[in-house]
Amino acid sequence: MLTILAVIAPIFALMAFGFGAVRFKLFPADGIRSLIAFVNNFATPCLLFHSILTSDFRSAFNLSIIGPFYLGAVICFAIGIVIAIKGFGNTPGEGVSVGFSGTFTNTVLVGLPIMQRAYGLESLPVTLSIIGLHGAILLTVGMVTMELVRRDGQPLGKTLLVAARRVLSNPLIWGIGGGFIAALLGVTLIEPAEAFLVMMSQAVVPAALFGIGGALNEYKLSDNWKQALVASLIKLILHPILAYILMIWVLRVPMEIARYGILLSAMPAGVNVYVFATYYKRGESVAANTILIATIASAVTISGWLLILGS
Repeated sequence: MLTILAVIAPIFALMAFGFGAVRFKLFPADGIRSLIAFVNNFATPCLLFHSILTSDFRSAFNLSIIGPFYLGAVICFAIGIVIAIKGFGNTPGEGVSVGFSGTFTNTVLVGLPIMQRAYGLESLPVTLSIIGLHGAILLTVGMVTMELVRRDGQPLGKTLLVAARRVLSNPLIWGIGGGFIAALLGVTLIEPAEAFLVMMSQAVVPAALFGIGGALNEYKLSDNWKQALVASLIKLILHPILAYILMIWVLRVPMEIARYGILLSAMPAGVNVYVFATYYKRGESVAANTILIATIASAVTISGWLLILGS
């Protein structure tokens, strides 16, 4: 247990540091968005590019890990929609937004730092192979479902086009695509380029954690906290349970590899759930509350999963 605390303590201490810095006006709240933009648009693409170029991603692209991760996410999405509509009386569109809140994982700002801290650099190839597909798969599923159920929905073709544009405009995809192209071409980095990418990659963990901690100041508990709590439980507990069952019990994936996918599925909801909700103007308060509740609660649930999976 002390080993697990040693793993997660620095992670959540950095998040608490960011929260406190903004809360007590030691760091400008407006600067947090710029910091997160730096992480998402510059530092993390460099990390993705460098990791893909210098790793054996053919062995890392393991469908027995990627498949259960995304199948579990889609099942959670469907369950969240049903609970939101049948249990809380939401409209279909609101139900989709709530379901999405319990589906989309914070793979970059929280997932990457915890995976590196828990399992080291050897976890990165599998982790990044999941991250590379994350937005493309889940944003498309979420947007298509929303357009199919809401009464004022757009034509399906237009929805797919919008989803494709959102995915292709993501700098994370550029880093992944550039890394694969460079690897296929056999590119070898000269020392200054290698040093640049390494320094940018090292900025991801502290900046991401400080940024997500500071960003939590934006979210306040509202009357929809019960729905957000359900969405948080789906994300933090149900998704990794499904991933565990599919990987360990069904596909018999060795624990030392499966745990990368299982632990990543146990990360809290990402900020894109709020972006999704505000884009469709449905379930915004639930999405915001889910980010807040899930991120705070993940300090406990991630500790539990590390205990189960072995740290």
